[in-house]
Amino acid sequence: MPFFLADFMKLNSGIDLLMDVTNKIKVIESLENNEVDFALVSILPTTTNIQKLDLLQNKLYLVGSTKTKFKKNLILSDIFSDMPLIFRERGSGTRQAMENFLDRNNLPVLKKMELTSNEAIKQALVAGLGYSIMPLIGIRNELHNNELQIIPLKGLPIKTSWSLIWLKGKKHSPASLSFLNYLKTERLRIVEEKFYWYEQY
Repeated sequence: MPFFLADFMKLNSGIDLLMDVTNKIKVIESLENNEVDFALVSILPTTTNIQKLDLLQNKLYLVGSTKTKFKKNLILSDIFSDMPLIFRERGSGTRQAMENFLDRNNLPVLKKMELTSNEAIKQALVAGLGYSIMPLIGIRNELHNNELQIIPLKGLPIKTSWSLIWLKGKKHSPASLSFLNYLKTERLRIVEEKFYWYEQY
């Protein structure tokens, strides 16, 4: 989100910004209670009447430490029998996507660990504590520094969209309406300039 905000904030230095990073359930609660103008989600809510603007494709891969070497033609169940699969907390959109993937592929998880932020999960993976299905957007540096690797598996990546959402019929303030109009005209340029590396995966 900061990449979609940076130039707008420079152009509008009088606007104050408050951004909260939390899980999907709390994000939707804040939106429904009209405590925020917008929310950024990777899985759209099904019980809230919203409008949306898609910003960027979200890709989730199975990720682990580069200390482990994997054979080709991996079998999913073999991987998850050796080391823990690390989950985000309940209420997280990433966790929901992981659980849906495991259910679709009928994969039992023998060992499980739960952490409450993507940053904590990254550190656990780098340390070799297990595997996780993570959004590509948050692991660029670790991939570049050869601390983490993408483990190629059939059915991955899971693809969704990062979408900016707001309540349908919401009366936007001049500042939030200005930001929305800015994104509608500039989002493709921002994606091309700031997320060019994303297409390598």
